Amino acid sequence: MTGPRAAADSSWSSAERAVRSQLAATPPLDVVAMAEAQRYLDRLTKPPGSLGRLETLVVELAGITGCTDATLDHPAIVVAAADHGIARRDVSAYPSEVTAQMVANFVAGGAAVNVLAGVLGATVTVIDVGVAGPIPEVVADPLRGGRLVSARIRPGTADMTEGPAMAREEAMAAIAVGRAVAADLVAEGADLLGIGEMGIGNTTAASTLAAVFTGSAVDAVTGRGTGVDDDGRRRKVEAIETALALHRPDPADPIGVLASVGGLEIAALVGVIIEAVTARVPIVLDGFITGAAALVAVALEPAIGPRLIAGHRSSEPGHRIVLEHLGLAPVLDLDLRLGEASGAALAMGVIAAAVEIRRGMATFDSAGIAGPS
Repeated sequence: MTGPRAAADSSWSSAERAVRSQLAATPPLDVVAMAEAQRYLDRLTKPPGSLGRLETLVVELAGITGCTDATLDHPAIVVAAADHGIARRDVSAYPSEVTAQMVANFVAGGAAVNVLAGVLGATVTVIDVGVAGPIPEVVADPLRGGRLVSARIRPGTADMTEGPAMAREEAMAAIAVGRAVAADLVAEGADLLGIGEMGIGNTTAASTLAAVFTGSAVDAVTGRGTGVDDDGRRRKVEAIETALALHRPDPADPIGVLASVGGLEIAALVGVIIEAVTARVPIVLDGFITGAAALVAVALEPAIGPRLIAGHRSSEPGHRIVLEHLGLAPVLDLDLRLGEASGAALAMGVIAAAVEIRRGMATFDSAGIAGPS
């Protein structure tokens, strides 16, 4: 092999090669299960296709799980948290200290995702994979509080405009953390995973990843994140362009891209995605940052793409481009831009409703109703 891909191959560690080898066995969606699921939906007491996306979600779930009657009774949400060195460039409306404070809020049960998870009946697991400061001590709400997994690889990434955000080994370590958390949740019975994130400065990292993997102009994939003004957005664009000129990241080397311009929480989410796909557990993406993690995962193995469910389309301009690149249609479009798996949690409720439609509706035969001629 010659050319850029061969150069990228030469930099892979044994751990990277092992992950790629495992992912190469990712099967396509189970078309037999999908066809059977569709046939059953068409026997329900309704005109074929009249429930729209609810029906296609049932078919997608069949393809992902290989089961025509997959049950989703134990939803779980994973929120990965880390800080970003690029935040020192004033690319966010909030200081870096907010990352640790919000992690404490997730644990206490006071964040939007806790409320939405409570409605859904989902557990919330928060991974500290790279928060820069100590997590404030809080008293967790017994019903809505999140479980904290302390697995800090380093206290935040470095400033990607001055050097790599992290080492390749650190990116792989964060991926391993995400895989381990997902594996534990699946072992505990989780049958639907939603993912989200927390990290001041992470929309800048996500925009950089989006520019690399989609080939889009930096300006097209860069929004206002937490609500920066025109000057703040200009600083984001300039920082991203500086980082890209410095590292010249190669999309054929996804781990190299992730290490150069990504984030530790993004790497952990890559791990959650990989583990969920390996276990044939449906996984629901949240917004722009989780979309960036999906770009990395799909660059590692394209067969991952069809196994992902886009929970929503955020108001970040880059998210639309990411979803189009991945070929994913969002379940919801509610103008959200919060992150922290809020959109994923809402979409998981829709997915649960789709499953109940399949599970609870009568068929024409069972109801004694004449079906379509």
